[in-house]
Amino acid sequence: MKEQILKIKENSLQEIQKAENLKILNDLKVKYLGKKGELTAVLRGMGNLTPEERPIIGSLVNEVRDELEKLIREKEEKFEKEELNKKLENEKIDITLPSTKIKRGSLHPVNRIIEDIEDLFVSMGYDVVTGPELETDEYCFERLNLPKGHPARDMQDSFYINTEYLLRTQTSAVQARTMMANKDKTPIRMITAGKTYRREDDATHSHQFNQIEGLVVDYKERNVSLADLKGTLEVFVRKIIGANLDLRFRPSYFPFTEPSYEVDVTCFKCGGKGCNLCKQTGWIEVLGAGIVHPNVLKMNGYNPEKFGGFAFGTGIDRLAMFRYGITDMRYLYTNDVRFLSQFDRKDEE
Repeated sequence: MKEQILKIKENSLQEIQKAENLKILNDLKVKYLGKKGELTAVLRGMGNLTPEERPIIGSLVNEVRDELEKLIREKEEKFEKEELNKKLENEKIDITLPSTKIKRGSLHPVNRIIEDIEDLFVSMGYDVVTGPELETDEYCFERLNLPKGHPARDMQDSFYINTEYLLRTQTSAVQARTMMANKDKTPIRMITAGKTYRREDDATHSHQFNQIEGLVVDYKERNVSLADLKGTLEVFVRKIIGANLDLRFRPSYFPFTEPSYEVDVTCFKCGGKGCNLCKQTGWIEVLGAGIVHPNVLKMNGYNPEKFGGFAFGTGIDRLAMFRYGITDMRYLYTNDVRFLSQFDRKDEE
């Protein structure tokens, strides 16, 4: 059996030395060292040896096995290194060449405006509140001092699902929900932003658009007044649209505020001198505002003798048009990458 082992050693060493690639080397490894290999077969036959012969033959087999494994490992490392060098030579990259530019996504201009407004009002102590887009007639109209049959409903020709539910025409419904959800009837300072729906579609209006509204309700003795509203809106407008703009309040009508105002800002294009954008007036209307109507407070659980406050609302899409000089609101919804990708640069400017 000793001669058989030495013969296996001689043959295997010669074949391993002649191996030209990893495949041949792996085949030889299986042939001599595998479970059915020649050395393993020798070990299986050791049961026929005398107790004195077994340790001698076992030691010789292990010695041959270690020598073969060492040689195979050296050959494997040699082949792997040659393969790596070949790949490096054939697949080398010139790292001095310009890289391929990766297209980067961009925030939608409406989302940019919403984030800026929310950051601003959170810094002023406001809460950001959300509400459903599918709203009930109760919260969309009735709790905002717009009972059934009220003529002001005609201004919001809306999308009804049935006699009770409709797509909300204004985010003011969230104000009512916030007041009703405040069981302790403590002061409120909140804003809400989201989609609203009305039957409109032209260059400056869309059947689906975004609004942001704010509400402040506080104790009467704190004297929350029109001056507080004006100061809040000045900070808001100058931060979002332009630092040098002035505000103008014009009396108006909203069912949920009394008194109510339309708020204009000096034209950002001409600086108030008059141009085609502001129709030579020097002013552009941006939002509606007013002191919260006592009926709205009462219908949502607040005692108008103890509480007062103000509310305001504006179209986010319109603000995006003002900030970025967009001439047609419908551009915001066409998903044209050429149009949407330019706003990173515009914000940097």
